Amino acid sequence: MRLATWNVNSVRARLDRVLAWVQRSDVDVVALQETKCKDAQFPAQAFEDIGYAVAHHGLSQWNGVALLSRVGLADVRTAFAPDVPEFGDPPVVEARAIGARCGGVDVWSLYVPNGRGLQDPHYPYKLAWLESLRAAGAGWLAADPAAQVALCGDFNIAPTDDDVWDRTFFEGLTHVSEPERAAFGALDAAGFTDVVRPHAPGPGVYTYWDYQQLRFPKRQGMRIDFVLGSPALAARVSGATIDREERKGKGASDHAPVVVELAAQPPA
Repeated sequence: MRLATWNVNSVRARLDRVLAWVQRSDVDVVALQETKCKDAQFPAQAFEDIGYAVAHHGLSQWNGVALLSRVGLADVRTAFAPDVPEFGDPPVVEARAIGARCGGVDVWSLYVPNGRGLQDPHYPYKLAWLESLRAAGAGWLAADPAAQVALCGDFNIAPTDDDVWDRTFFEGLTHVSEPERAAFGALDAAGFTDVVRPHAPGPGVYTYWDYQQLRFPKRQGMRIDFVLGSPALAARVSGATIDREERKGKGASDHAPVVVELAAQPPA
């Protein structure tokens, strides 16, 4: 099974590119983030026409997550826990998570809050959101250590200095702060391993490049998009790639797709 995650930065603005990439890459399951549309605006039919079942969760022109699958799409959920932190005025649970069972794997598409600034209310919200995810994931594995779970998405964290082009440039900013990195590490401690890094070692290997200041041609990026696998899922990973080529050209997202190859499940 080929599993992909991609922050598309507006699915409607990039629909032709997304459709072309999905077909060219021959992926079985795709987790999309930052779709930037309500459910009624999501171009589900376009993906259904090329053989994918679709689940989307979007409440406004911001955030938004989706799953595309040609290996089954069951038990769709739009919250990983009953206590997912809220944000805004009035406070709401934002459209940042959607999960479903696809080909025997519980796949989550996650768009972790950005944090905005170390003094911004969005920063403690980000940390609380990640802690809620960690607690939920730990609970799943405690209930079933053999559960196959993939946490896919834009985590808005560069967990090590190798995951950012210049650590000093981000001093005092989000994405590299110690509390954020600790929150990411807590997911690993809970049992969810970064399954991409062993197959795409750094430094200099990134998934995101800002549109400003020619960051992409200068190779000044960050690795903030991940597939974190439960032990049973991680054991099946046979390869992983970051499709840097898809960041090139007119109308590209500022993120590159990440693809993970899963070996066939062992017989029951």
